Amino acid sequence: MSDLIVAFGLVLVIEGLLWALSPEFGRHLLAVAAATPEDSLRKAGWVAVAFGALIVWMVRG
Repeated sequence: MSDLIVAFGLVLVIEGLLWALSPEFGRHLLAVAAATPEDSLRKAGWVAVAFGALIVWMVRG
């Protein structure tokens, strides 16, 4: 359970750095995402899930 909390904290750090260091770039990413078809976003999300699961599996073995 503590690993899940640490992972959530790291996500917040990474997301927060984007907005703290370059809010204009964050706005640009949001605009691009809003203009992207839903199917493409869904596919990209599943690729990210699979890649993240692979990383966890490789590290935690």
